[in-house]
Amino acid sequence: MTELPFADRSDFEDADRGFIAALEPGVVADESGRVVWDDDAYAFLRGDCPPTVHPSLWRQSQLCAEQGLYEVVPGIYQVRGLDLSNMTLVEGERGVIVIDPLISVETAAAGLALYRAHRGDRPVTAVIYTHSHVDHFGGVEGVVSGEVPILAPVGFMEHAVAENVYAGTAMTRRGNYMYGALLEKGPRGQIGTGLGQGISVGRVSLLPPTLDITRTGQREVVDGVPIRFQLTPGTEAPAEMNFHFPDHRALCMAENATHTMHNVLTLRGAEVRDARNWARYLTEAIAEFGDDTDVAFASHHWPTWGRDRVVKHLTEQRDLYAYLHDQTLRRINLGWTGTEIAERFELPPALEAAWHARGYYGSVSHNVKAIYQRYMGWYDGNPSSLWEHPPEEAAKRYVDCIGGVDRVVAKAAEYAAAGDLRFAAQLLKHAVFAEPDHTAAGDLLADVYQRLGFGAENATWRNSYLTGAQELRRGITPMEISISGAILAALTVEQLLDSVAIRVDGPRAAAANLAIDWHVTDTDDHVRTTLSNGALVQEPIRDSRPPDLTLTLTKQQLLALLAGDDPEGIDHRGDRAALTTLQDLLDDPDPNFPIVRP
Repeated sequence: MTELPFADRSDFEDADRGFIAALEPGVVADESGRVVWDDDAYAFLRGDCPPTVHPSLWRQSQLCAEQGLYEVVPGIYQVRGLDLSNMTLVEGERGVIVIDPLISVETAAAGLALYRAHRGDRPVTAVIYTHSHVDHFGGVEGVVSGEVPILAPVGFMEHAVAENVYAGTAMTRRGNYMYGALLEKGPRGQIGTGLGQGISVGRVSLLPPTLDITRTGQREVVDGVPIRFQLTPGTEAPAEMNFHFPDHRALCMAENATHTMHNVLTLRGAEVRDARNWARYLTEAIAEFGDDTDVAFASHHWPTWGRDRVVKHLTEQRDLYAYLHDQTLRRINLGWTGTEIAERFELPPALEAAWHARGYYGSVSHNVKAIYQRYMGWYDGNPSSLWEHPPEEAAKRYVDCIGGVDRVVAKAAEYAAAGDLRFAAQLLKHAVFAEPDHTAAGDLLADVYQRLGFGAENATWRNSYLTGAQELRRGITPMEISISGAILAALTVEQLLDSVAIRVDGPRAAAANLAIDWHVTDTDDHVRTTLSNGALVQEPIRDSRPPDLTLTLTKQQLLALLAGDDPEGIDHRGDRAALTTLQDLLDDPDPNFPIVRP
């Protein structure tokens, strides 16, 4: 392991600075008493690092587990440790501006109550969403009930509702691995995510923005507080922004500069982010705000104080993403594949030794592969990669070549005993996919995954390895995965019908031909969907050709209809059987699909 400056306690000093009070106990429950957040479950982190956790990750989790209300500067406060993200509160002339109200209504309400208990019962006069990920808007109804200004980067609604809808089931299933959602909290299980401790599981809400930030340099005065904005689209989120409070000499960096190497592509899945532009926006932030900033804070982790320290932090974060991008591209143009680049990639010594550049949430390995993917796609250029067998069929052939599953398990045990856990895992994956019920193969692979998890510095890798080990031993824990009603309600009619189109079983639908017109009265949408050659295509109603069925309904009725209900009050003309035919051709997403077994 790289020699790291464990004697440097400046991060702990920064994480403790401005502490006012903790939520006691550090548990948040919903109206029914169901626990939706439990920071007290991480009390074990107060002890010494055990052999089952990487020391660097243990340190990061200790910092992330700090919980309570903190003063950033007079007039700006943060609630930290009550969700994956932070909620920031800026005091204005009439009340308080809330920045990023967490994931769940319940945790956001608890955070606001903690603030009010120590700073007075100020009304919430505005909300700011820094970007389009759910941990930065989901709790909004926990802090506001009436109409207040809500500011967000342009494109916020499109990306907030779309990213986790079209592939939402698969992303959530993989997210359970990434966040360790099904692991017990403790030294042998989940100890955090590197970005925060975990994700709350309360009610998710969404209120649309009332004011879009459309350009860098845009200035707004919110509840008497002047703010200057910087748009940063395509960095950590498709719609994101940093902003500066000149009266406080304080800079909010959203999620563009935290105390970890971030993800260029998350393990749960997402669009590949643009590391090149990410670095350029950090350069712009330094130039625009550096001289006028005495503290920088983000929507995760703890602030950095002092102009020189802020500039150093932003510069190193900038250099990190620029170096990842440029050196990956340099090697691509030398003919290296993504895996080859990731295996031999080393950061410069100054970045390697910087705590905030360590790979707790993102990693050098999977970020390099993501940059390769962004430019080159899945194909590594070798013709043998064009038409490979799928995993189960390839596994059978590899196992046959080696001499059967028992022989594979024996060889994997030899590699594991020699410390080559990576290759042992690859061999055992083939054994398990070739014979899923082979007990020795599954048991040994679980042991190998556990050892890999215990040694991982990256929290999301640790959670993924340990979740894989748990599923091999116990099987899949059945889960009901559903998209928040607030997210569904925010979808446009076009997006709702798109979500139907991706559920059509194409082979079964190939011979079906039907057209349905949708007149959605409260949104004034008039759309025709045509099922042809297995594809459900939507377009505006352009001519007078009669469809098989015309439905006139409200958006709420459309939501209910797509959920499988049969709401009253829908007017229809034509053959209602066309709708039944379409519904019968739709697949239901599987929230419990296998990952570590075929």
